[in-house]
Amino acid sequence: MTLFTYCRLFNLLKVKGTKASVFQNVTEITHGTCYYVHLKRCRGSVDNKGLQDRQKRQMVRGLPKQKPITGVKQVIVVASGKGGVGKSTTAVNLALGLMAIDQSKSVGLLDADVYGPSIPKLMNLKGHPELSDDNRMIPLINYGVPCMSVGFLVEDASPIVWRGLMVMSAIERLLRQVEWGSLDYLVVDMPPGTGDVQLSITQNIPIAGAVIVSTPQDVALLDARRGAEMFKKVNVPVLGLVQNMSVFQCPNCHHQTHIFGSNGARELAETIRVRFLGDIPLHINIREMSDKGQPIVISSPDSSEAEAYRKVASAVIRSLDELNMI
Repeated sequence: MTLFTYCRLFNLLKVKGTKASVFQNVTEITHGTCYYVHLKRCRGSVDNKGLQDRQKRQMVRGLPKQKPITGVKQVIVVASGKGGVGKSTTAVNLALGLMAIDQSKSVGLLDADVYGPSIPKLMNLKGHPELSDDNRMIPLINYGVPCMSVGFLVEDASPIVWRGLMVMSAIERLLRQVEWGSLDYLVVDMPPGTGDVQLSITQNIPIAGAVIVSTPQDVALLDARRGAEMFKKVNVPVLGLVQNMSVFQCPNCHHQTHIFGSNGARELAETIRVRFLGDIPLHINIREMSDKGQPIVISSPDSSEAEAYRKVASAVIRSLDELNMI
């Protein structure tokens, strides 16, 4: 009815303002023209608002509805703006660190890095998953952590040359067709960047929070910030930042060198107002044990490197607890 009224007045005043008779004075013409212009603006405002409302409704209809993963209480995604910053190693040791802090908690590990799956190597797992009675994949288990990865579904040396639809299909299968059992935490190793896989996962399942991994290097921090902002835009809480490869200590003289800079991630956390979760050193033991498929939290639990990961896991739990209290 409102639009109909505007249309009628719009047409009447248009005639009054543009086709004045000889009997009309200047004041009448001016008033008619002003009313015509004013109502034209009002009509445009109503039309624009209606268009925006329709666009929002269409976008909501186009997005998939978030559906929890059966049996999983909380999903934690581990992400980075770029590759090569130790994201997968952090995800593995975070999962093991969560279990080390509270052995009553069950933790799973999902490798969502479709093009570069690292979890099979880091967790020393090989083989193909078996299927349950309802045709769901059963995760492979090591160190008490059930794991699922695209790496279990393809040959080790086979390149994964998939287009977008195939990638999305693989992600959907990893999310919905895995028999996780009962898990307190599912740690998801995300691919680097801010692309389709990240959006698909955040739109399909409820996520308790995101952990951003970065080195202190300026280039890495730029991408880490983009990653954090992406999660904020899709309403995923950022649990905090991990500063990986923060310092190198010489094994001979014990001199410490900040190869990639110092405190970059800590300063970024303050800038974007998220928790700083902790420092992980650049240490040869972390690299060697990771290559052997023996994560440092398991292989050297008494080391300072393992303690660093456990501190990160504790900080993640604190962030989750604070969010759950809101």
